[in-house]
Amino acid sequence: MICNEERQYVHPDGQSWTTLEEMIARNIYQNEIKQDEDQLFSIKTLPHFGIGQTAYIIQHADQNILWDCITYLDRKTISHINSLGGIDAIALSHPHYYSTQVEWAEVFDALIYIHEDDQEWVTRQSERIIFWSGEHFELSSGVTLHRLGGHFKGGAVLEWQQGNDGKGVLLSGDIIQVVPDQNWVSFMYSYPNLIPLPAEKVREMAERTKLMKFDRIYNAFHRIVKTDGIAAVDRSANRYINAINGKLFEI
Repeated sequence: MICNEERQYVHPDGQSWTTLEEMIARNIYQNEIKQDEDQLFSIKTLPHFGIGQTAYIIQHADQNILWDCITYLDRKTISHINSLGGIDAIALSHPHYYSTQVEWAEVFDALIYIHEDDQEWVTRQSERIIFWSGEHFELSSGVTLHRLGGHFKGGAVLEWQQGNDGKGVLLSGDIIQVVPDQNWVSFMYSYPNLIPLPAEKVREMAERTKLMKFDRIYNAFHRIVKTDGIAAVDRSANRYINAINGKLFEI
């Protein structure tokens, strides 16, 4: 059902299905784990699989947090992550990245945090899933999930105040999307189908980020706003709103 609605799509040639076991047996996939900065690692599957998103591990205090999830999980990945201290918690931005979250949680004995507004999209139930409520949820001191909505009603971002040498990091999934010009971001209801969000929702999202502490933004596809992230969100929201309202350019 996650594909058969307006935010995603079913391929014109139809859907194809596999399993994690089949992926491992094919022996063509591997996970690339890279250190992006002190206490922050990115994980991506090669060759490209599915949407092709990137997951991140934050090493914070006595807790390792996985932000968003990828499908592929093999022994080499498990060994590498265990060498980093394992995973204590998994937090999700929105349903497109639920993936094999339950397998990851079981392997690493972790809990999964999803906003309750998106629980209808969880098709594999697990006692490990915690549905949090409200506008923000503190995973650990200085690590907070914020429900911004937009792309999905329960769409969340993660604010890591101690990241980036204390200047702060925002892990945005694609609730706030870093665009190819990585000095800017954007916002959409549907990315593949190019359905925009209302101007008032984008303004609300931008205003919420002004209350957070971050200088750098990482999105779900390893694009990075390297500095002045709050200002980048604000000016991007202004540009978006001007475009929607017909004030950015003449047509």
